[in-house]
Amino acid sequence: MATMVQAVRLALHYGEEHLGVTDVFGEDVGPPLGGVFTATQGLKTAWNSPLDERGIVGAAMGIAYAGGRPVCEIQFCDYGFNTIDLLKVAGNQRWAGAAEWEMPLVVMMPSGSGIRGSLYHSHSFESWASRLAGWKIVMPSNPYDAYGLMLSAIKDPNPVMVLLPKALLRLRGDKLIPGEPEDHDILKQMIDAPVGDRSRWKPKWPPVKELFIKLGTASLVREGDNATVISYGRTLPLCVQAADKIGGSAFDVIDLRSIFPYDWKTISASVQKTGRVLIVNEDTEVTNFGEHLLRRIVDEHFYDLLVKPRVLLGKHVPGIGLNQVYEQNTVPQANQIKVAMESLLQEQP
Repeated sequence: MATMVQAVRLALHYGEEHLGVTDVFGEDVGPPLGGVFTATQGLKTAWNSPLDERGIVGAAMGIAYAGGRPVCEIQFCDYGFNTIDLLKVAGNQRWAGAAEWEMPLVVMMPSGSGIRGSLYHSHSFESWASRLAGWKIVMPSNPYDAYGLMLSAIKDPNPVMVLLPKALLRLRGDKLIPGEPEDHDILKQMIDAPVGDRSRWKPKWPPVKELFIKLGTASLVREGDNATVISYGRTLPLCVQAADKIGGSAFDVIDLRSIFPYDWKTISASVQKTGRVLIVNEDTEVTNFGEHLLRRIVDEHFYDLLVKPRVLLGKHVPGIGLNQVYEQNTVPQANQIKVAMESLLQEQP
């Protein structure tokens, strides 16, 4: 089974061969490195940009306007803050032009904690991104979804931001990507560049096939009757683990997959069924995207709720410290999620 970073690489290769991707670029995205996290190793359209995030986004917009289909990477979402004004402009172009001109660009950004990245490599970006009208925002929690969401992002005529949870990039999935070899060691030999001199290395791409996961569709990864847990990205597997430890069929666990558009139909149906809701993510708790979901749930399902809905989010602090104790006490961890889920079940109406 592929890791998430391998799944992204396979999707970009498929995009080059079948979906018209013209440029994959960013800081160290081209050879020999292939990206800080190696998501772009071996791609034929990959090239290295200057160390200029604003230049990367601006170039992607120009390529898209000129009829290209670019995928650019900001190596850490922390440096996406340098580009907020251009991201805003990219999001409003189709609206401002009455949909006369497409803006088919993809911006990849690794996001979130879990790699001991400290102050400048541990931010979450999805709540900021959700405010960029005109953008579609996705955040996968597993390699299979990363592949399918990336292909849909490439094909979309609008700008799409793909936020990749840093902590999950090296974790292998439990479902084969169509056309992927079953033996992970074989896949690694085919598409992972060797350590050291790679000047003569070329990948041997497996015959991967199309898989389009519609943007805006959630996945019900665990089904239960008593409570609803909504999450995505790094915290989604932790919610599943907690549900498994608690046991039984208590929890609907919803993997949102798309931050915007998001799958309100799936959320609404689950809330009506269970009457108990917990939203979990690792972004900071003030003006968090989870707070928007909480507000809408209260607005539309106030009389369906059995107990108060709640959120478990990152602490509102300026950054995440390098010390592991600081990181683990800044964003939700497995034990905290389990306690919050148990509390949700035990509260009396």
